[in-house]
Amino acid sequence: MPGRATHFYEPSAGHRLPHDPFKAIVAPRPIGWISTVDADGRPNLAPYSYFNAVCDVPPMILFSSNGRKDTLRNAEATGGFVWNLATRPLAERMNATSAPVAPGVDEFTLSGLTAAPSRLVAAPRVAESPAALECRVLQVIPLADLDGASADHWMVVGQVVGVHIDPAFLNDGLFDTAAAQPILRAGYRGDYTTIDAGSMFQMIRPTR
Repeated sequence: MPGRATHFYEPSAGHRLPHDPFKAIVAPRPIGWISTVDADGRPNLAPYSYFNAVCDVPPMILFSSNGRKDTLRNAEATGGFVWNLATRPLAERMNATSAPVAPGVDEFTLSGLTAAPSRLVAAPRVAESPAALECRVLQVIPLADLDGASADHWMVVGQVVGVHIDPAFLNDGLFDTAAAQPILRAGYRGDYTTIDAGSMFQMIRPTR
């Protein structure tokens, strides 16, 4: 109702709550399940909580790395990466790829996933995923705060140069999002949600 008091806080001063609500408010968020290879051709696969599409013509996506992790270093070294659609049937194996393992450990093998060759980039894609986007790196942007101090996050922007779709998820030429059951981050440390037929609805934007 108008004029109702809110719980207001400035992040720099603390939220005064049991847990930081930021990730629970900005939700759900698509999962950036990113596969890369290092300079020696060793594969890497990891999920990123901060990910989204940012342009449609040409198609571009981005993900943000907290610290200079293997995925970031590999994308810089090879100039490419693949985004793989994380789905409810693949949720547990996706989660397994988030394990903090040593550089060079193959998360495909660790999680029981199949590394399928890409067409235009060196990184493999997840064969079990209903869709994958091959990307060339456009920009790697170090993030800084209002005072210019490093946020220890790097934003990687990639242009989609190749798209893989499992034909089983094409319905009359349309990608069947509900059938694919994408999973998304939705809240705190272990909170996820999914898209299915029961959660979808249509709303066409006004023409004037």
